[in-house]
This record gives sequence, C-alpha cells and structure tokens, in this order.
Amino acid sequence: MQVCQSVASIRKVVASYRLQGESVALVPTMGFLHEGHMELVRKAHEVGDRVVVWIFVNPTQFEKSDDLAAYPRDLDRDLAMLKAEGVDVVFTPEAYEIYPEGSETIVETTHMANMLHGLVRPGHFRGVTTVVAKFFNIIQPDFAMFGEKDYQQLQIVKRMVRDLIMPIEIVGVQTVRERDGLAMSSRNVRLGNEDRKAALILSQSLDHAEAMAPTRPTVTELQNQIASLVSKEPRAKLEGCDIVAAESLAKIDGPIDGPTAIMISVQVGPVLLIDQRVISP
Repeated sequence: MQVCQSVASIRKVVASYRLQGESVALVPTMGFLHEGHMELVRKAHEVGDRVVVWIFVNPTQFEKSDDLAAYPRDLDRDLAMLKAEGVDVVFTPEAYEIYPEGSETIVETTHMANMLHGLVRPGHFRGVTTVVAKFFNIIQPDFAMFGEKDYQQLQIVKRMVRDLIMPIEIVGVQTVRERDGLAMSSRNVRLGNEDRKAALILSQSLDHAEAMAPTRPTVTELQNQIASLVSKEPRAKLEGCDIVAAESLAKIDGPIDGPTAIMISVQVGPVLLIDQRVISP
C-alpha cells in the first residue's frame, strides 16, 4: 500500500493505473476510521479495480475551531486498517496542499446546502462540496463512496456532480451500526459512558418513526413523536429533525406517500450526533 502526501505524487500514482486501463474507486474520509469506513472500502473494491482513500480533516467544514482541534486523529492506526483491507493508495495531504495560500474559490450547492442540517451548521456543506470538488479534480475517480448516514451530504454531492457534469458515479453505502443500533461515527469516541447510553435515543427515535410509516403519518406527527422521545432523555437535546422527500429533499405536504428521508441531529453531552432513515408507507 502506498501513502502519498502531495498532489503531484497521488496524481502520478493514479496516472499509472490509468495507463493500465484500470478504474479508480475513491473513499473520502477524515480519518479515525471505524467499521463504517471499512464498509465503504469493501464497496469500493466491488466497483473499482483500484481503491484510493483520502484522509484529510477538512478545516472549512468546521464552524468552530475547537471542534476542529478536538476531532480525533490516529494516522498509524488508520493506515494499518486500510492496509489490512487491501487499499492500493492513501492520500494524506497537509492543509496547504489543498488550500494554497490566498485560496478564495468555493463550490456550493446554493439551495441544498442552506436547508435542513445546513441551517444547524452554517457553511458546513459549502466546506464539504469545496473540498470534495478539489479531491475529485486531483484524483479524477470513476466512483466515489459516501455513507448514507450523512444523507444530506450524499444528496448534495450527487447534485454537485450532476450540475458540474463530473464523470463520476457517486455510490451511497448503507449506514453501519453498533450492535445496539448506534450509527458508527468517529465522534462516538468522545462520548462518556452515560452519554454513550443516551446516544441510543437517535436510533430508537428513528425505529419508532419507521414503525409509524404504515399509518401514513404527516410530517408534523412524525416530528412531534421524535421530539417527544428525545425529550425523555435528559442528556440529549434535539437540534434538528427534517423530514423530506428522499432524493430531492423537497418539502412534503400532507401524509407521507413515498420514500421519505428523516434526518435528525442531537446534541449528546459535548458531541453533535446525526442519524437518518429512509422510510416508506
């Protein structure tokens, strides 16, 4: 497994794959990897001849500098995990490689980035699309793997690729969960024992909403039920609950009548957690 730190070196490696007629599948990460990331890697092996992983803690998608500083990092552990999964090359650039001095260009989906979770985390999705566009330009993959847990992010990246006519297939990969239902996240390591137990309220709320789906509830009814459940957990605070059409993220009027995405964000102790579920009546 090769490790590249510069734009020039990763481009050279990918060019060698192209000369051999091989396709490239990219797995974007911010490191501190877990089983959910490994599932992305396995899916990448299914669709591409070569698997490239990037590890980059992107500063532009953090609203607060202390959140960026607190993001967990363990590069040696990450590299060992990726080597065990047969990854071909890992790209681990420094920030100045991705954001040269004086950088001012951004990429933004002007509507989808400023709704739903984008209202809770202003500027976050602009940071995501900007860095993803940069990496897509650097690596020029055939496929890119994104987890469905970050559901709005997945739809935003798909829209960006469509709008900018990028020749890349975005592959959504199902959320990987702990045995008790908590969605795997690098942020989970920051949860103390009591907060870790409290965090189960996210998946429990989504389970309840999914059980309601056959009755074709309205968005308001679903939101009220989720809010009520979260309020019963004293260590959790519901920050957002968005219920929209699954692919377009469009507003739903009346009872749900097709694939519907539920996206929730909950503050548990010091950590803002997100989870999602697509339900159908």
